[in-house]
Amino acid sequence: MTRAILIVMDSVGIGGAPDAAGYGDTGSHTLGNIAAACAAGRADKPGLRTGPLQLPNLVRLGLGHAAQLASGQPLAGVKLPDRLQSQWGAAREISLGKDTPSGHWEIAGLPVTLAWGYFPHTEPTFPKALTDDLITRCQLPGVLGNTHASGTEIIAQLGAEHIATGKPIIYTSADSVMQIAAHEESFGLERLYKVCKTARVLCDPLNIGRVIARPFTGDTPTTFTRTGNRRDFAVPPSAPTLLDRLTSAGREVVSIGKIGDIFAHRGTGRVIKASGHPALLDALLDTLRTLPDGGLAFVNFVDFDMLFGHRRDVAGYADALEHFDAMIPRIEAALRPGDLAILTADHGCDPTAPGTNHTRECVPVLAFGPGVTAGSIGLRDSFADIGQTIAWHLSIAPLAHGQAWRLGDECDD
Repeated sequence: MTRAILIVMDSVGIGGAPDAAGYGDTGSHTLGNIAAACAAGRADKPGLRTGPLQLPNLVRLGLGHAAQLASGQPLAGVKLPDRLQSQWGAAREISLGKDTPSGHWEIAGLPVTLAWGYFPHTEPTFPKALTDDLITRCQLPGVLGNTHASGTEIIAQLGAEHIATGKPIIYTSADSVMQIAAHEESFGLERLYKVCKTARVLCDPLNIGRVIARPFTGDTPTTFTRTGNRRDFAVPPSAPTLLDRLTSAGREVVSIGKIGDIFAHRGTGRVIKASGHPALLDALLDTLRTLPDGGLAFVNFVDFDMLFGHRRDVAGYADALEHFDAMIPRIEAALRPGDLAILTADHGCDPTAPGTNHTRECVPVLAFGPGVTAGSIGLRDSFADIGQTIAWHLSIAPLAHGQAWRLGDECDD
């Protein structure tokens, strides 16, 4: 037992989900379709990136092999090495839904088997009783939006009216979520958080997974920019997770980025907020300098999803993958003998798919670190196998869900 490092590449799905059709996601393959676009020159962007997708570090850790295992198709333009330097595989999601909480909770050993509540594709979208209560309790002059929308688009459309009227912008997506956007200066950040806390209470009877505060700055549609002060107000997990179990055992848990919000700050230990992949990496490396034996560092790299997947920006997503790939050696260098690091994802967000929503996909599972024997761990039946393996590695009692794989013995080739 030493430490565990759990790294979620938010939305880096690898296709192949057997139930994708039921979610309207037939053919979705976030990584594969990005690689195909790069190989065909459709993701070339002067000054950003050109040519085939270049992920030498992730590929030597098995990302290309995992994608081929899940989808049955090789990554276009990506040459696979003969020898790998990790345990590699893929995992299917058994939770209902394809959103952030269900993916992360299942990774932490708690599949979501009850359906979330969702808002209908109507206008107005939200129940009148909910919006009336929100307006009354928060003393608002009204609300704007009240529809299914892309966050960046609806802020561009309604941001000026919001500033002029003081009415927050409310919207949803295919996820179980209510999102509330407001200007940090004219409306106030703390006021936005208070409105979201009230909305969280009002959404509880509807079984809505998250209420998300979406603060932005700027003066015009071309300058409106969402900031790093986003905050998610999630329902707490319905049963103990890996994080709860470690906390109860007196272990140190460090949650970096939006992990604390995703688990409603239950069992999440020390929470470190950071915005942007470079800052998240710095926070992780700083954590690993002092994380004690038996501890867990849990980080979500959100830019893949937030900045590029939802915005259907193929070139930007590819560039973010290549920059993240260059971070891998710094993470490896920070590991101590006996440490276990696992790279995975929580769902897909295929930037070549129609719409702006998440996509139902398998995820990669790449386990590496000193003492981890390279080889295939196969196609796992649940994301919960990740949490169960970490529980085994950190010598706590088995979780209620998931099947651990072997770390030090030879794996199947």
